Order: sequence, then structure tokens, then C-alpha cells
Amino acid sequence: MAEIAAVPDNGLRIVSTFSGCGGSCLGYRMAGYRVVWANEFIPAAADTYRANHPTTPLDTRDIRKVQPEEILEATGLKVGEIDAVEGSPPCASFSTAGKREKHWGKAKPYSDTVQRVDDLFFEYIRLVNGLRPRVFVAENVSGLVKGVAKGYFLEILAKLKACGYRVGCKVLDAQWLGVPQARQRTIFIGVRQDQGLEPVFPKPLPYRYSLREALPWIVRGKYGPAWKAADAPSPTVSAGRSYNPATSHQGLELVEAKVIQGPQGNGWAEGKDLTDGPAPAVLATQTQSMLVQARLKGGTGAAFDEKGREYDLDQPCPTILGTKPNQFEVDMSRFAISREWDKLKPGQASDKYFNLVRPHPDQPCPTICAAHGHPGIASVTHPTEKRKLTIAELKRICAFPDDFILTGTYSQQWERLGRAVPPVMSFQIARTIRDEILT
Repeated sequence: MAEIAAVPDNGLRIVSTFSGCGGSCLGYRMAGYRVVWANEFIPAAADTYRANHPTTPLDTRDIRKVQPEEILEATGLKVGEIDAVEGSPPCASFSTAGKREKHWGKAKPYSDTVQRVDDLFFEYIRLVNGLRPRVFVAENVSGLVKGVAKGYFLEILAKLKACGYRVGCKVLDAQWLGVPQARQRTIFIGVRQDQGLEPVFPKPLPYRYSLREALPWIVRGKYGPAWKAADAPSPTVSAGRSYNPATSHQGLELVEAKVIQGPQGNGWAEGKDLTDGPAPAVLATQTQSMLVQARLKGGTGAAFDEKGREYDLDQPCPTILGTKPNQFEVDMSRFAISREWDKLKPGQASDKYFNLVRPHPDQPCPTICAAHGHPGIASVTHPTEKRKLTIAELKRICAFPDDFILTGTYSQQWERLGRAVPPVMSFQIARTIRDEILT
């Protein structure tokens, strides 16, 4: 995050709507833009946005109540002076994974609220029309251009053009834009007519990143009746973070596992070469009554609870939990989907449970959906272990920095990542617009 913050300002100013946790804003910052105003209505998402974008003015009102004049006053800019407006109006109503038209025109649960969401794209258009930026970028699910949703798509396209813009629309896949995840999104790019230019989209990269490249600590396996480790040993795993009441959200912080490389590629912790020894136990902090800390002593692992009692390190590590004990575990073995998972081979999806996928390590990860953060809900899983993906793993898969701060429970953190535009995808869009339209 510090490296991104240090990217030189390119002089371009952008307004962000439906900002979520700030994934798209992060991509624009990577390309040198300065976000001068942002809006996010969901409280949990706004908390995460503030934690990672502390200097960006954040308006937390329902966007239906925001007027273009208020944004101009807050930014000190006039109509037409904003370089770009970007936004991702909530897209659940158009997703092919949902009930689509059955919920159009109705209030329904969305994140931590109940609201109608299929009309919000028109609120975005209202703000674009009032602000008159040089360029706008809008993101939505690929389902917007499929089936019965095409009527909405055509209406949206017509209204965007009526604002005085040359508008292009393409379905882009994040896996071809540097993200280790197959994630299709409908992208609208509009260029104000007086700019005399046509919309331009990023070109697909000539390569893709696999799940293994995102999570290099996954042991290479030989595929057969059982998953077997190859000849090479797994890298040493050690505790990367610990409990810190001064910086943790609500006094809590999960311990994240990471590979620590020594001078010759060996595993090191506190100066001790651990390559030939067992990895220290990786545990998670939970509540104050369930606090577990991972500690290293002389190169060997020792773990203690809050009363100083030592855990038996020859026994399995306690389940890694979120900020609420026994509620958001990554372990899914007690649910029916775990028995189905046993039958799946790497790269195979279940015919019985919709969305249950055991990803192939040597392919990009399938799409991470926002609503799949509970252990009993069928979703993309870890490729070799019968469990959900950890938040640290999800950050890599969704192309977020390792030190990006996520607040709230495990499922809320999963939701933030599942709803976000992957920052690297956003960066590719932002860089293309910067180089071929705005400068």
C-alpha cells in the first residue's frame, strides 16, 4: 500500500461512486490519478474504504440524495473540470447467478441493507450528466448484456449517449488483465464529445496468472485418486502478523501465514533457519476470551492462550476463525458440501451444489462471488484442502495488496473482495484511458 501511495500524481482528478472497499480507486491511484471525492453507502464497506484511503473525502449518503452541485462544491471544481467519473452500481439484479428479473423494481437484501438496486445505474447517469467529466467509466456484471437484461442495457446505453458522450461497451475478463481470477465484467467507457476521441479499452495481455502463481506456497501435486505431494517439500510457513491492540480493528487482528525467505531461499524466522524443521503453528486471534497467539522461541513454535497455557503442537491447529468465534470458520468439513468436495478433482465443479468448485492450481481461479463467505455455502474452495479460502488468499486472488486492510467479520471481508473491481484490472483500464484519451 505504501508503494501505491508513493506513485507520483499525474494531475488527473477522478470522482468515484459506489466505491465499495476502494478496489477500483486503488487501481486509479496505481495509475497516478487522485481521487478527489468518493461515495459509499454500506457502513461496513465505508469502514474498509476509510482504513485504506484515509485522505480521500468519503460521502456515505444514499447516492439518490447526492446532487452534482454538492460534489463540485466539495472538490472545488466546476462543471466539466473533473477528468473522470467511475462507478460500479450494484449489479446483483443482473447477475446470471441470481434471480434477475424476479427482483426488478423490488427492495431486496443487499449487503447490510434492504433496498432496490436495479435503478441505481440511472442515479450514476444523473451524476455524470450533472458533472460533465471528460471521461466516465462504469462497471457491471456480464449478465447485463445477456437474456432479458438486454432491455436494461439498451436503455442505459441510450441515456449515457444522451448526456453528450461517445460511448463504448465491452465485456472484459480480469484473467486477461493481470488478475489470477476469471471474472467477466461489462465495462462502459464514455468520452465527452468535445474531446474528439473515441472510447478505448485495454488490450488483453498475452499471458494469465494461475492460482499457484498467486499462492506459490501451494504444493505442486500429482493428480490421481488422492492428492499427493510431489518430490519437493512445501516451503516453511510462519506467522506473519500478530495481535496488536493499537492497530487492530476492534482490538483484533488475524494472524496471517506467509512464506519468509532467507538469503539462500531458505525459511527464516527471527534469524533462525527453519528450512529443515517443522513450521511453527499458525493460529488466529479470536475474541479476548479466545485469544491465541503464535510465538517463536529459538526457532521452534510455541502457542499459548490468554492464560499462558501452552497448546500441544503435535495436535491439529485450532480452526482459524474470523472476529466472531464459531461463526465464520474457514473449515467446511461439518457441512454437506464437504462430502461433495471429496468427490471433486482439481478443476471440477459440482453437479449437485451450484457454485461448489475445486479450482485447478494451474489455472486462474474461478469467479469469487460476494455472498459465498459462509462455510456452509457452496463456493470456490481451496484447491487441495477441504476448506474455504482465507482472507489472505482471497486478497491475492482478487489482486489486492497483501497489506490491504479489511474490517469486519470473515464473511464481510469476503463480501468486500467479492464485490470489488480487482485493483489490477482497474489499473489497466485507468492506464489505457490516461495514455490514449486524457493525456
